[in-house]
Amino acid sequence: MHTHDETTRRRFLGLAGGAAIAGAVPIVTLRTAEATPATLAAAIRSIAGDGVVRTGKIKLDVPPLVENGNTVPMTVSVASPMTADDHVKSIHVFNEKNPQPNIGNFYLGPRAGRAQISTRIRLADSQKIVAIARLSDGTFWSVSVDVVVTLAACTEEVT
Repeated sequence: MHTHDETTRRRFLGLAGGAAIAGAVPIVTLRTAEATPATLAAAIRSIAGDGVVRTGKIKLDVPPLVENGNTVPMTVSVASPMTADDHVKSIHVFNEKNPQPNIGNFYLGPRAGRAQISTRIRLADSQKIVAIARLSDGTFWSVSVDVVVTLAACTEEVT
């Protein structure tokens, strides 16, 4: 009887060890960027709904030519007094060709002091970046910038 239990225990430990090793090895697959101008428009509509998105009041500072898409500095600022009656409620940043069209959503209030966000983003390819600001009066303002990327990022997916 001990022989049978021992064999079962050994078999179990061998299978468990094999499963642990197989789970520790990452599988890397390459895929192309999936976002398109149509998904960009849909992502903007998900924020603005049926509201009119006007151009102006917002500034997007991003280098027009980027050597490496892995880390691209970006600053979005909105002309607003940031008072209780007149302030920026949110800033949303979108891209045209990354796997996901929404780069980020930033929520502000009158206590923020100024309507400005700075971050670093990844870009899969040369593309358009769009920033949308929602003001407290319910209006939406936008700006877009074309960025040329010489070394792309966001092309690998680890599963």
